[in-house]
Amino acid sequence: MEYLLETVDQYGAHPATLEEIDERIRDIPPTEVLLCGHSHLARIVQAGSGVLIVNPGSVGWPAFRARHPEPHVMEAGSPHARYAIVERVGQEWAVSLRAIPYHWDTAARIATANGRPDISSNLLTGWA
Repeated sequence: MEYLLETVDQYGAHPATLEEIDERIRDIPPTEVLLCGHSHLARIVQAGSGVLIVNPGSVGWPAFRARHPEPHVMEAGSPHARYAIVERVGQEWAVSLRAIPYHWDTAARIATANGRPDISSNLLTGWA
């Protein structure tokens, strides 16, 4: 479980450079579009190699803290469920990133009931 579009170092998480992304995808068979996840952050990146990379974000976990490979946080900044629509339009790819409301207050109550007030806060706010 490694990040593709983000780099984590002793300073936390930040967007990966195009050079880092191209290095990470160098062994993937040639493709026009690559879908990824793990960071829970909705992003679209046109890699230096020309590959269009899409991370739709997270349907229900907009922020979290992690310890590997270094301590860091990932934060969408709002509690909305996120997804992407990727479609071919002529010779090009069109990507629409969507953020929609859902019952995040119910999810937060469940987290609190399970002894996870930290996750409850993340679900309500999109911040860790």
